[in-house]
Amino acid sequence: MSLMYEMNNKAFDHGVPLSVHMDVTYRCNERCVHCYLDHDDHGEMTTAEIKGIIDQLAEAGTFFLTFSGGEVFLRRDFLELVAHARKLLFNVKVKTNAVMIREREAQELRRLGVEQIQISVYSHRAEVHDAITKLPGSWARTTRAIRFLKDQGLKVTIANVLMNDNFDDYKGAQALAEELGVSYTLDPTVSPKMDGDHSILSLRVPGTALPTVFHDPSLVGDVAEYCAPPSAPGEDVLNGYPCSAGHTSCYITPYADVFPCVQFPLPSGNLRQQKFLDIWRNSTQLEDVRSIRARDLPTCSGCGHVGTCSRCPGLAFMEGDMRGPSTVDCEKSFYRTGVPSANMRRRGLEVPAPHPMQQLVQIAPALVQGL
Repeated sequence: MSLMYEMNNKAFDHGVPLSVHMDVTYRCNERCVHCYLDHDDHGEMTTAEIKGIIDQLAEAGTFFLTFSGGEVFLRRDFLELVAHARKLLFNVKVKTNAVMIREREAQELRRLGVEQIQISVYSHRAEVHDAITKLPGSWARTTRAIRFLKDQGLKVTIANVLMNDNFDDYKGAQALAEELGVSYTLDPTVSPKMDGDHSILSLRVPGTALPTVFHDPSLVGDVAEYCAPPSAPGEDVLNGYPCSAGHTSCYITPYADVFPCVQFPLPSGNLRQQKFLDIWRNSTQLEDVRSIRARDLPTCSGCGHVGTCSRCPGLAFMEGDMRGPSTVDCEKSFYRTGVPSANMRRRGLEVPAPHPMQQLVQIAPALVQGL
């Protein structure tokens, strides 16, 4: 049994917020076409406020702290915030577009002992990447920064959001990561904007294209899409919890709002008005989220995918019901396996012809019996 598995289980059993994602700003020097944020500053936290919250997270038992945005380096105090977190022995991960990282910043991140830097790269072709970020020259600056960070011996991961505009380039982006000597992760999820605007969902790759990704052997382990807590061997999947959000993790906005997850914009308290542990332990919204087990999902509990689906309660919440299905995850389950979900059948959705690989998966048992 791995150490991470043990840590997650202990945190889950004792209600410890093991992992916290904190956006320190929504301001950004890019305007990515798929971004779900409002980039205006509506009163983001001060340096002192963020440091105070980091102190509270340490008291609560948080170990993994992810700093993100917006673009984190637009805050002049960002490295000071990282230094404060590292002084308290947090395992720190930074998400950035890296446009503002030069040799000095790379050296300082190395000195501070940052665990990992995740950098968004959408294509191996500068023109495709720059068209998505709407910042001319961003690909060149970002890839140069990756080289600076690698030279410092830092662990770097390229994160690629898969969309219509860059679907044909995911292999090239993967090859670029190999050339740069960094990890690569691919996420086929485009989320609605946090204000509820669904217009950017038109950027999503159509489901019929997903089998190409799901059955690509070079991407095994690299498609980011599932964050349910670990289940014990032999455990009834209907007794399981559908997500770690609110159990061992949560999200803090630049305005001190606490949500169950960055993809789950359910206001659960504000750190300008309450202490973190008070919100974590007593928020009625978080208590509601924590009460949900797989058997409590009216549609999903009767679905054959219930134990393997990547269903996101945050995306379901943005569809209107955090106990309901997440349509995009239903679609993923179908295109991964060829088996329609209960939600698809209930809604009478047309079931497309399976991908050839899916057909092989479906007939494999018969083939084995015939041998």
